[in-house]
Amino acid sequence: MSTIAAIATAQASSGLGTIKISGENALTIADSVFSAVSGKKICDTPGYRALYGKVHEGETVIDDAVALVFRAPKSYTGEDVVEISCHGGLYILKRVLRAVLNAGAEPAEGGEFTKRAFLNGKMDLSEAEAVMSLISASGEEARAATLNALDGALSNEINACRDRLAVTAAFMAAWVDYPDDEIPELSDTELLTTLTEVKATLTKLLDGFDAGKAILDGVDTAIVGRPNVGKSTLLNALSGTDRAIVTSVAGTTRDVLEETVKVGNVTLRLADTAGIRTDTDDEIEKIGVIRARERFDRATLVLMVLDAQSPLTDDDRELIKMCNSKNCVIVINKTDGEIALCIEEIKSLSNSPVAEISAKNHLGLDNLIEIVEDVLGTAGFDPSAPLITTERQRNCVLKAVDNVAEALDAVNMGITADAVNVCIDCAIENLSILTGEKATQTVVDEVFKNFCVGK
Repeated sequence: MSTIAAIATAQASSGLGTIKISGENALTIADSVFSAVSGKKICDTPGYRALYGKVHEGETVIDDAVALVFRAPKSYTGEDVVEISCHGGLYILKRVLRAVLNAGAEPAEGGEFTKRAFLNGKMDLSEAEAVMSLISASGEEARAATLNALDGALSNEINACRDRLAVTAAFMAAWVDYPDDEIPELSDTELLTTLTEVKATLTKLLDGFDAGKAILDGVDTAIVGRPNVGKSTLLNALSGTDRAIVTSVAGTTRDVLEETVKVGNVTLRLADTAGIRTDTDDEIEKIGVIRARERFDRATLVLMVLDAQSPLTDDDRELIKMCNSKNCVIVINKTDGEIALCIEEIKSLSNSPVAEISAKNHLGLDNLIEIVEDVLGTAGFDPSAPLITTERQRNCVLKAVDNVAEALDAVNMGITADAVNVCIDCAIENLSILTGEKATQTVVDEVFKNFCVGK
């Protein structure tokens, strides 16, 4: 493979920036653009050593720099790697990268360093996927969970299931293929126990997927309600800012305002929508209502706000019915005044949990947060547990569960051992695709196409 190079730090001015070089000729290329003050050559430097000097192109000195050397196979990619750290100005970084490329390196594609780490056996495919999740982690739970995945928690769980199935399949195949060798038959009880336990383990992984996605990726959340019920006040209360304009005039919010906030252990991408009502003649407000409905449709979580000091209206009732198809929390706002709302009627119209708050006075917000975490399944989230982090992984596990379920049905129906083994082999293959042992080039390319350049 060619030797690749890229800027490995953020494309913004900073104190330091790093250009990473990886490949068979990494040391030679680095030597052609870097001169240590000690006179030592990078090619003669052991791994895990740093040299201070100047980075240059020809006779032109570009910057002071430090070259950090990693030798194959004890590097991130499993190849020879040199990281040149210099001052982090955008022009300087691009100038150093240009010198490295002119010296013979090829520009790295998105995720190519991690892809090489996978191809060189430094990590499996599920661990590689955890890299980008770790980079984009927005909270402590997300950081801990993705670091746990990078350390192999999911891989270990998947490999353990696959190994149990493989041992069972090998035993059954040997008994079928060599009947004269007095190989003892695997009892139905043993077989059922193995299949049942593997299915339970994989199902538990599937059950934790949605909560894991909420922790790792955040949740698209729409705050909806008719005008003047306190949607913008709730947005401001949750975000801790005066992001939205709050007045007593109905219809103040004309468009969708968005804010990302940390609520408990989950990140919500909040959208404060225009008040939804059907009796407005204001053309601009009508456009806002249309956009509010569109935002509602694509939201994963809906916070539907009602005014505790006003009886339910037909618009309220229509919104409650719409929310029955969503993960929803009904937020009864303005509970610090005289209550005119019939909560029992709300409960008769919806199965969604109800939170009573005063957004203006920040009352009841802790209870609202607890209810949101419960609805999303993130309450009590364990970041140390194995976690499926991508739709690709979920699809592989889902197929494997179906395969194991088919094997269980075949055993219970008394179908021959070789037919049961076909189902088990399919489950093994799907688990192997998850870890990358049997993944096609198309699958591998798909995994890495969304990686950032330099990682």
